[in-house]
Amino acid sequence: MRTRQPYGQHFLVDDTVIERILDVFGVVPGERIIEIGPGRGALTEPLLRAGMFVDAIEIDPKMIRALETLAQRYPGLTIHHTDALQLDLADFATAERPARLIGNLPYQISTPLLLHLSAQITRIRQMTFMLQREVVARLDAAPGSKDWGRLGIALQCDWDIDYQFDVPAAAFAPPPRVVSSVLTLWRHPDRYQIIDRPGFVELVRLAFQQRRKTLRNALAGRIDQAGFERANIDPSRRAEQLSITEFVRLANLKGS
Repeated sequence: MRTRQPYGQHFLVDDTVIERILDVFGVVPGERIIEIGPGRGALTEPLLRAGMFVDAIEIDPKMIRALETLAQRYPGLTIHHTDALQLDLADFATAERPARLIGNLPYQISTPLLLHLSAQITRIRQMTFMLQREVVARLDAAPGSKDWGRLGIALQCDWDIDYQFDVPAAAFAPPPRVVSSVLTLWRHPDRYQIIDRPGFVELVRLAFQQRRKTLRNALAGRIDQAGFERANIDPSRRAEQLSITEFVRLANLKGS
């Protein structure tokens, strides 16, 4: 019987990979954590077996039925039939008691979901996720690389990003057409002292809108020659060459 995939799910079935993810995450008996996209419970069950309490966020009705069977054996499992993109962490955590999150993120929503969760950073202290390797490369990129761009900058402003290991397609059923990677994000907010966050985001967007343009052209009408000089940045450079610190200097010009 073939598995229907209305939500694009690929189920983790490799026990060795599961153990490695749990080791990276750090199992703490008695702790309540949030799991996104539990599917059939490949990560959920060993977390529960270890004595953890799990709030499972699942949108697929078919998976809800499988999780309900699991909940009959493990009272520490609470199932939330909802869209992770609508997840409000205020229902689960506070700034004083931030949550830890784990999950195998659906490939098609991983980028908007990461941004949605990052916007709630005060309620999160750690996220360990499995993602498409291409997305992980963008998150973990450095200035000057082909993967450096808006996503990496947006997340690295507030998180320490630790690449862990790759997961081959054979670890899933059915196997996806991509390689996956596991990474951990640890919150590190406000380290860049951004005066105007929306203004910073817009400046980065404009700078990368046409990657091959120089900053002088990409930011024309926003930053003039005097501004580049004040920020000590050569306007003949391109966006992919700038560090986050340099973007912050440009974005903070109006507030300085």
